[in-house]
Amino acid sequence: MKNHSAAELILNPDGSIYHLHLHPGDIAEDIILVGDPERVDMISSKFEKVEIIKKHREFRTHTGFYQGKRISVISTGIGTDNIDIVLNELDALVNINLNSGEPYKKITGLNFFRIGTTGGMQGDIPLNSFIVSRIAIGFDGVLNFYHNRDLVCDLRAEKEFKSFVSWNRLLPSPYFISSSENLFERLNDNIISGMTISAPGFYGPQGRSLRLKSLDPLLNKKINSFRYNEMRITNYEMESSALFGLSSLLGHEAITICAMIANRITGEITTDYKPVMDKLITFTLNHIC
Repeated sequence: MKNHSAAELILNPDGSIYHLHLHPGDIAEDIILVGDPERVDMISSKFEKVEIIKKHREFRTHTGFYQGKRISVISTGIGTDNIDIVLNELDALVNINLNSGEPYKKITGLNFFRIGTTGGMQGDIPLNSFIVSRIAIGFDGVLNFYHNRDLVCDLRAEKEFKSFVSWNRLLPSPYFISSSENLFERLNDNIISGMTISAPGFYGPQGRSLRLKSLDPLLNKKINSFRYNEMRITNYEMESSALFGLSSLLGHEAITICAMIANRITGEITTDYKPVMDKLITFTLNHIC
């Protein structure tokens, strides 16, 4: 078993994990991940009791009880690079002895429920719909840095997609990774599901052009018409691919459900999305329990 050096498993002077500033007992096994730190308060305000409140940089954690069930809510900030930090540090809290740096023999699995906002890629999906991600398509490249990445990814889907859209060799190689079937069954309530692209940026990587032109102006049109195993690409967001991929490699379960507040095909947008997010939060909490 590997004993991790102090330069790999970095701890703060109080023994907490470096970025999250958390100790092992601070988190529940069911964890809601959100991008926006302010959304942590929206969720924990629905708890009967909050027992842990910690924050550092964009990472905020509240752990408490909803309908008697212990749940943690953690903000990740934006992007798969932050997911790489959060997933590895949360895994270390439950699967590595922080004092010795030695992994435990028995792996503790965590359940991750990411909720957020998203932009739709199909014109027939109504604004404010909830979309569950069955497969994430990573445009970010994060998982490609990890050993055994091919064991958890759908290589046939990757090949078909790159061929279909004439993927540019200058871009990171996209990866296809499934969400948790078990968590999907917990959330499944006849809501829309499909494939979700996780982009490494909000503008160019999602085909938006302000003053800078996109490398492939037709990419979103090709994305809109791509199909795999009768599934279509339903939406863009920025975190799910690394979340699903790292969870699969580490022995955790992960799912994403987002409120679609913009439709990239029709150009429509929800100006006040907070009521929609409040409904999504309540929906997710009730289904977790």
